[in-house]
Formats: sequence, structure tokens, C-alpha cells
Amino acid sequence: MTTMVLAVAALAIGTYITRLAGPLLYHRLTLPAAVVRLLPIMAAVPLTALCVTGALTEAGSFAGWARPAGVAVALVLALRRTSFAVIVIAAAGTTALLRLCGVP
Repeated sequence: MTTMVLAVAALAIGTYITRLAGPLLYHRLTLPAAVVRLLPIMAAVPLTALCVTGALTEAGSFAGWARPAGVAVALVLALRRTSFAVIVIAAAGTTALLRLCGVP
């Protein structure tokens, strides 16, 4: 438990320092145009990887088809700009119904 708390604290401090470095170094650093174009994508890639890992795995193995189906429903509804509450209820309902039907 202590190791986990220390790891979370270290990540929190590292995140804070990284976020603080942007405003502090903005005028001292000139980035190439290619890097400037990639910066928004660079922020989305780790978040996407975290979401995919959480949606597809459980305890280090494949989570079954019910959870990814719920995530797919949520993705479709989000792309259609549905309200957040409807997205959450539809995704949870899809996953629950599939599990009720015996889909792992």
C-alpha cells in the first residue's frame, strides 16, 4: 500500500511539474512547426491507451466481449453528441444486458 501511495504521489508531482513547465518555458523555447502540430495528439495518445486498456483487459487478460460492446455503444453515442447521462446509462445497460445473456 505504501509503495502505491508513493507512486501516485510521484506521478502527481511529476504531472504538476510538467504542467507548470509549459507556462514557465513558453517564451524561452522555440519548437519546430511539426512538434507544435503534434502536441494536441501527444496529449490524447496516453489517454486513449489508458481507455483501451481499461475497456479490453481485466486482471491482465481479455475482459470478454460485454465491456468492449458497452464502450462501443458509448463511443457511437458520444460521436452523435448525446448527453453524458444517456451515454453512461446506455453503455452500462448494454454491458449488463450482454452479461445477463451469458456473454463474458
